[in-house]
Amino acid sequence: MADKEQRQGYPLAPATGYTRSDQEAASGNSKELRKKKRMKCLLYIILFAVFQTGIITLFALTIMKFRTPKFRVRSASFETLDAPSTSFNMRMNAELGVKNTNFGHFRYRDTTIDLYYRGTKVGETSVQRARARARSTRKFNISVDLTSTNVTDTARLASDISSGILPLTAQARLRGRITIMLIMKKNKSANMNCTMQANIQTRQLQNLICS
Repeated sequence: MADKEQRQGYPLAPATGYTRSDQEAASGNSKELRKKKRMKCLLYIILFAVFQTGIITLFALTIMKFRTPKFRVRSASFETLDAPSTSFNMRMNAELGVKNTNFGHFRYRDTTIDLYYRGTKVGETSVQRARARARSTRKFNISVDLTSTNVTDTARLASDISSGILPLTAQARLRGRITIMLIMKKNKSANMNCTMQANIQTRQLQNLICS
């Protein structure tokens, strides 16, 4: 009887199946999972930052880059061309082009195109202010009268007329402003420097080279 009462005096063991070591293991696993999640989030943030940097760099090197427009003589013909032995008078009709490779428009001001025969000015014409749209070439026509009145080397002129070829040069400076996305603006100038030859017999322009 006494033994039975003595056995009943001891408290029973907890009914739960978890031990202290199991709880510590579960806690460690939870911390490890949280750590992995933080590392994954940090990796995503780094990758996103690298991606954004690449996009900004590409944007700056392409879209936001200012390029100098090109101003060229595209083609020309002669409406009249009179060239006696030591002089010439001609009317040239030419198509010009302003090539704008920027991602914003190029608005240019009035300018003057000077034409030369072997360094002597023989004519000029004006270009009205206008705008070349983004990534496009604005084409327009001009007419200019050329005369040898100011040419002093008549012997050289007579030799060129005899050969049937008159060397000419067209020069101009087209000043304007490029505007990208309405907020970025920069002044740019397009220079024209074109050499060409007037064929007296065919009244055509040949060997047109612009640099």
